[in-house]
Amino acid sequence: MTERPLVAIYADESCLGNGKDGDNPGAAGALLEFRQPDGTVVRRDLWTSEPATTNNRMALRSVIDSFAALGRKGTHFRVQFTSDSRYLVDGMTDWVHGWSRKGWTRSGGPIENLALWFDALEAARPHAVSWRWVRGHNGHAQNEYANHLATRAAARQDRSDGWIPSGFDAWLATPAGRKASAHLDALPDNTSFRAARPLPAVPVGRP
Repeated sequence: MTERPLVAIYADESCLGNGKDGDNPGAAGALLEFRQPDGTVVRRDLWTSEPATTNNRMALRSVIDSFAALGRKGTHFRVQFTSDSRYLVDGMTDWVHGWSRKGWTRSGGPIENLALWFDALEAARPHAVSWRWVRGHNGHAQNEYANHLATRAAARQDRSDGWIPSGFDAWLATPAGRKASAHLDALPDNTSFRAARPLPAVPVGRP
């Protein structure tokens, strides 16, 4: 059996005024990296936005939109998905399994953003995914660039409508990019990649 293609996705979210009263615009940004057979690294960008949202909602949107665009041609991938959202990474590696065993309930009350969790599970479940957390605003080049995409989209309220050619190299030439360039992540390889346990199925009749 042919091994699934291996890619890396770096995602970040932004919400302008997160937690404040009223409608707070936000966005999610993502950088896709993969290596061609000749060794060339290819990068693509994606971003989406909402006029009234939260950081947690946009973290989930980063998964939904990234994987929806990745799987448009029906190909299943191995994906190292990196985010600085503990809400997202802890949710995908731990919480969703407990919620599933308990019939999609939790002891602390209703599950926040349950419909979006279901959308994220449906988008990511066909793929083999390693969920990876990094500390935000800590000089990590790809995470800083994803943050750049997210904050720009939050301000502009626009979207890329899928993966488009990346502006990462041009961003590296900016002051923010030069500062972060010393902490450029290497692509995962076949020996280092370890997928997390498979995600639970979404129930029939989901909201």
